[in-house]
Amino acid sequence: MGMTDPIADLLTRIRNASAVKHEKVLIPASNVKLRIVNLLFEEGFVRNFKLIKDGKQDVICVYLKYTPENEPVITHLERISRPGRRAYVKQRNVPRIRNGLGVAILSTSRGVMTDTQARQLNIGGEHICSVW
Repeated sequence: MGMTDPIADLLTRIRNASAVKHEKVLIPASNVKLRIVNLLFEEGFVRNFKLIKDGKQDVICVYLKYTPENEPVITHLERISRPGRRAYVKQRNVPRIRNGLGVAILSTSRGVMTDTQARQLNIGGEHICSVW
């Protein structure tokens, strides 16, 4: 049986691995998941990631980032738009997470991007998740 919410699975795997201080976590790959992980990397929430290609479904290996005190950099990772209840934001209502310290990830007509990028392009979209 297939998974009903693969993005929630991605976020949960990262949240759980970070809570028990794993160095890395393996996630089944898709284009949207790869873009979300890439945004987390660009925003400094994960140390690195790589796409591992195999014969069937590729895997994303996400290397988690910790502070010098060995605390996870990601303190909160929340799925906003779910399959049962989608959450869309207009261009003027794009959320600002923790006054700019956090990131909202949006799926827009121009691809998956952060709240800052969406504000610069003056577009709205589906609010996938929030990270801080």
